[in-house]
Amino acid sequence: MIQVLTSVWALLIGVVLIMLGNGMHFTLIGLRGGIEGFSSAELAIVTSGYFAGFLSGARITPRMIKRVGHVRVFAALGSFTSAGLIAFPLIAEPWAWTALRVILGFCMSGIYVTAESWLNDASTNETRGKVLSAYMIAQTLGIIGAQGLLTLGDAANSALFIVASILVSISFAPILLSASSVPVTEAARPMGLKELFAGSPLSTVGIFLLGCVYATQTGMAAVYGTQIEMTTVQIATFVAMLFAGALVFQYPIGWLSDRMDRRKLIFGAAAVAMSACMLGWLSGNQLVFMMCAAFVAGGMTTPLYALFLAYTNDFLSLEEMPAASGGLVLTFGVGAILGPLIAGWSMEHLGPQSFWLVLAGTFAVIALYALYRMTRREALPVEETESYVSVLPTASPMAVETAGVWAAEQAEAAAEEAAAEEAAAEEAEAEKAEAAEDKTPKA
Repeated sequence: MIQVLTSVWALLIGVVLIMLGNGMHFTLIGLRGGIEGFSSAELAIVTSGYFAGFLSGARITPRMIKRVGHVRVFAALGSFTSAGLIAFPLIAEPWAWTALRVILGFCMSGIYVTAESWLNDASTNETRGKVLSAYMIAQTLGIIGAQGLLTLGDAANSALFIVASILVSISFAPILLSASSVPVTEAARPMGLKELFAGSPLSTVGIFLLGCVYATQTGMAAVYGTQIEMTTVQIATFVAMLFAGALVFQYPIGWLSDRMDRRKLIFGAAAVAMSACMLGWLSGNQLVFMMCAAFVAGGMTTPLYALFLAYTNDFLSLEEMPAASGGLVLTFGVGAILGPLIAGWSMEHLGPQSFWLVLAGTFAVIALYALYRMTRREALPVEETESYVSVLPTASPMAVETAGVWAAEQAEAAAEEAAAEEAAAEEAEAEKAEAAEDKTPKA
């Protein structure tokens, strides 16, 4: 693993810096929005704007790269991102913030596509799985670290927005200085919703609902904390717990995923997350219970995303996976746009505690639908399933496609190795039996 990290360490440092800046701005929106007197519904629209931009950027950026190249696209998007972060405190109006969030979402999506292209190009078939895991860990650590930086300043002034802008700006140096080659960047055309649903109804419905959950957690958690009068430190810790849980639960859920019916695991993870959200709702604003609820609910969300991707790939050929991955990312993005709008409306009319109810209800629907799908299709034998690979919801279609193809290739290689070992064992057994027969005395 150390040898793998040595080859991509500069790229990973750049990714951590990007996530520090982006993670700061996500929570800052909720903090500063509360200070400016924005309503839950207004902040929900601002939140959805980011995911609308992210979705469009994932489709358009590969074409931009094809036309003018990686370096120019990366530099241009980075400039707009840095300028957008500084502009937030200058124009404290919901409409302006929504427009800025759309721009930031578009730019960040393009930055991810470009960085992930270089990262993928810097790895080999043997190291790609470890590089992907290191990339996902770097992203998560960056988001968690960003919450700590928020405690060092005051959201009422421009300092924290400037820090976020600086972090994003300097993140380009290690990436551009270490990425010397020009990799091919071309995302597959997304599979149509009808075809996607026909292949895997559970993944299609589940990942749409999970998009609602993820965007609500990341975009509305700070809004919720502001409305129940948490301190800045408490809000930062609350958001950090959502991602810390993902870091802790990713491996054990991935380990189980390769050893049991994935639908049962999807049901179990969604049910656990729903229970955690109900604990948050019943906590009566008691900090310890809310932190535990955030840790568990957030800890189930990210592994569920990777589970849905893996479950979809179980029923697809290697050639179909890129298009299916693009379709799932698109479906997730639509859910991410709608989720905050639903949560914002609920918090506006039913009070801030409905934040937990919206999450609990969405997780409940995922669990119930997984239970229903278990009655409609036989379980696939574990030995015929694809390998699980850790993929974050923040990853671009480029990384999702790469992860899916790599997992399928690993599963095929493992199956071929197992078949070869079985054949060798049978051959050895046959030779042993033949030798024993030759030694038997003739009558």
